[in-house]
Amino acid sequence: MKKTNKYSLKLTQLQTTNDDKKQDKSLEIEFENHDEVFHIIELIKEKNLFENENQSIEFAIGLKLFTEVMLKNRKNELFSELSPEIQKFMKKLKSS
Repeated sequence: MKKTNKYSLKLTQLQTTNDDKKQDKSLEIEFENHDEVFHIIELIKEKNLFENENQSIEFAIGLKLFTEVMLKNRKNELFSELSPEIQKFMKKLKSS
């Protein structure tokens, strides 16, 4: 069995554009990733790709969650056209 890193992520809605639609909900998930996500976050922050450090964190977390699902479902037809482009994108990101 391949070793992975395990994480927990909690999402809580703090505000909405329409207060009538605000819900006191939160979502917590546990997930695994082959990469050490905190290290990836630091690497992305160091690259200064965005004006806002929070956006670097959002980007890193979103990218790692998305690409890990893609890897785990690489035979899924949904990703057939996107997979080669993501590979190009990841090479570009790593070289920047």
